[in-house]
Amino acid sequence: MARISREGKYHRVYQFKISLKGIKPSIWRRIQVPETYTFWDLHVAIQDAMGWTDSHLHHFEIKNPLTGAREEIGIPGDDFFEVEIKPGWKRKIAKYFTIKNDKALYVYDYGDDWQHSVKLEKILPRNESSEYPVCIGGARECPPEDCGGIWGYADFLEAIMDPRHPSHRETLEWAGGDFDPEAFDKRNIIFDDPKERLKYALYG
Repeated sequence: MARISREGKYHRVYQFKISLKGIKPSIWRRIQVPETYTFWDLHVAIQDAMGWTDSHLHHFEIKNPLTGAREEIGIPGDDFFEVEIKPGWKRKIAKYFTIKNDKALYVYDYGDDWQHSVKLEKILPRNESSEYPVCIGGARECPPEDCGGIWGYADFLEAIMDPRHPSHRETLEWAGGDFDPEAFDKRNIIFDDPKERLKYALYG
């Protein structure tokens, strides 16, 4: 995976906690990103930190602090929604997230409907010796792609954790032969370049 370019002038970083909704114990990540990030950039950072493969559509739902209206920001042109989805690469996170307007919903894969709470925890001075984005904490492995959402994931865990389950071997093979739901190591996270990812998303 390509290393992200960390050039550019900015003085602050935004610290977010990303939590996958509907699953206990919680699957979460804590990340810090430049204040210059767009919602597309944040999307890529969430994907990489959580462990998703960015194989499906997504959008954010957040209140516009200037108008008070709820907005959907992601990839426009999808017929799934009747509301307008604004292009994430044209919307800066600093225009929306504030200490008072600190929450958003991030939805990934409209079939499995993975919903994440996005909470702005802090706005911090940039550490010149650090590289951003960075994941500074988290817990538990991300569910496999296309496992069927919250309920499908529960069935998946039941099958792989019980050797006597009739679908144990088949499910384990589908997952690649091994899956530890408690595993997490922030040192294994590699952040991709959001600009390159956008080129691929728009032009293939």
